[in-house]
Amino acid sequence: MQPIVQVQHLEKIYGNRSNITKALNGVSFEVFPGEYIGVMGSSGSGKTTLLNCISTIDRATAGQILIEGKDITKLKPSEVADFRCRKLGFIFQDYNLLDTLTAYENIALALTIAKTNPRQVDGKIRAVAEKLGITDVLAKYPVQMSGGQRQRVSSARAIVTHPVLVLADEPTGALDSKSAKALLESFRAMVQELQSTILMVTHDPFAASYCDRILFIRDGRLFTELRRGVDTRKDFFDKIIEVMAVLGGEAE
Repeated sequence: MQPIVQVQHLEKIYGNRSNITKALNGVSFEVFPGEYIGVMGSSGSGKTTLLNCISTIDRATAGQILIEGKDITKLKPSEVADFRCRKLGFIFQDYNLLDTLTAYENIALALTIAKTNPRQVDGKIRAVAEKLGITDVLAKYPVQMSGGQRQRVSSARAIVTHPVLVLADEPTGALDSKSAKALLESFRAMVQELQSTILMVTHDPFAASYCDRILFIRDGRLFTELRRGVDTRKDFFDKIIEVMAVLGGEAE
């Protein structure tokens, strides 16, 4: 199986000669189709910078990021927006839904931007809404929904165009424990039933325990990784806590 994402010797440097910060220092890893990957590390470790580089929000200083074999570090500014639209889905901590649009319309917007055939829009929206358990809120505005419902609508918007890669930035950060669990179970359904591929930055070991594999970043380098394998989620959670202790505390 060929990897969807290949990160090779990635570096990101901020500042000038008198004050240089190396946020990423030679990071390399691969992500395969249908994987649910977590990225963890202490504050300032480089995990958010890594996500920003993969999402084309930030440009790497050196190294390569290949998505479906295409080196996105070489994209021209005029090509970036089109690439994001066609290949990437985004799930943010603060939802980023448009308050003046219903859930249905927020999801439809992604399809409109992707120039989906209008005849296919309704079917695609209702199919993804059923998978994520939000059919009953499609006619509601964001202000009428719970935090968990808003985040699942945001997730539906991210995956309705069937992107190559879904990037999630602290998606459970603003949710209560019940809503967070429901969202994480929705992510598992996205991977298992829709064959989505997810790369999620999180500080929360509970959220990370739903992943297939965790990449731990320390001081801009890949420190280690954990694979869940046949472990129960509880056993995997315990292993995550052990690595976090070695890292020196809570991975925020």
